[in-house]
Amino acid sequence: MAQIIHPPLTRLSEEESLFYATVRKFAEETIAPKVRAMDDEQQFADGLVKQLFALGLMGIEAPEEFSGAAGSFFDAVLAIEAISTVDPAVAVLVDVHNTLVVNAVRRWASAAQQKEWLPRLATDTVGAYALSEAGSGSDAFALQMRATEAPAGFRLNGRKLWISNGREAGLFIVFATLDPTAGYKGITAFVVEKGTPGFTVGRKEDKLGIRASSTCELVFEDCVVPEANLLGERGKGYKIAIETLNEGRIGIGAQMLGLAEGAWGHAARYAKERRQFGKEIAEFQGVQFTLAQMATEIEAVKLMVYNAARLKDAGQSYVREAAMTKLFASQVAERVASQCVEIFGGNGFVREYPAEKYYRDAKVGKIYEGTSNMQLMTIAKQVL
Repeated sequence: MAQIIHPPLTRLSEEESLFYATVRKFAEETIAPKVRAMDDEQQFADGLVKQLFALGLMGIEAPEEFSGAAGSFFDAVLAIEAISTVDPAVAVLVDVHNTLVVNAVRRWASAAQQKEWLPRLATDTVGAYALSEAGSGSDAFALQMRATEAPAGFRLNGRKLWISNGREAGLFIVFATLDPTAGYKGITAFVVEKGTPGFTVGRKEDKLGIRASSTCELVFEDCVVPEANLLGERGKGYKIAIETLNEGRIGIGAQMLGLAEGAWGHAARYAKERRQFGKEIAEFQGVQFTLAQMATEIEAVKLMVYNAARLKDAGQSYVREAAMTKLFASQVAERVASQCVEIFGGNGFVREYPAEKYYRDAKVGKIYEGTSNMQLMTIAKQVL
């Protein structure tokens, strides 16, 4: 089978190639046997999250002094891609934790806050990012959740919806409006710990895809958080949200890239195994052309994802590239996964084979962390 599912060495350093190979090996040997059961049971296998921490995948960019791996954003992208080839649901956990939560703490937390939170995030505590609400999806800053001054800090009241990692997380970055008269400039970010009085994790959504990944409602009823848990400055929550979500788009691109690579790999392998009219279906030009087109589009996505991640690490502007990456990667992932189902034929439509799960998992790529229409709006502002 062709090696499209592995990043070409010419585009990665020796160290990056080794890191990708290590994560990919872990995904294939440890995660792959559990994928079907996790999807059915809608939860991660016992001990899997601890293994992700033990492998250093939950603190990739955290400094060594805080028990992190001191890696690059590109390293995080490689890890997300490698895991997504096997199970995008597990990759969501790693992606949200690293690209949104850890990065937000690294950039916006005070030195004291970093000393307290980063070692935990790198070693044993999952992070979640709570921005969305029932009335603020694409209109991310139409927040109804309120924060008011309290003697001991701040009192939070409201609900958050569609929060990834909600069930597993121990630390939550929560956005609320501290000054409603200031519009989006009244939005402020807080770090809330699981178990804080007045804070409960509500129901878990029953989803089409990435079912092992928890997507939960969060409920805040007179939840008091201390002044020390204010992340960044009052009224600067919108800035934190915008910057972290720009990075997150590249992470979603990496998820969709890995998903497409995984689906392509299964489709190519099945085409070599399935025989019709006395020969492998891979010998038919129609199947060959389909696989070739899939491979070409995957290669284009890879270049876009890697380029956006390199730009981010280099400190250069990447907003346009991140939006383009998420837009195109989600389109290709859905298309490749659909074609994977078709190559499997009737077997692609049943749960016994892997094709249908990739297809279900792909759909969310066009939705979360900014819909495709929102990406087009961002791109239009950058290019026109």
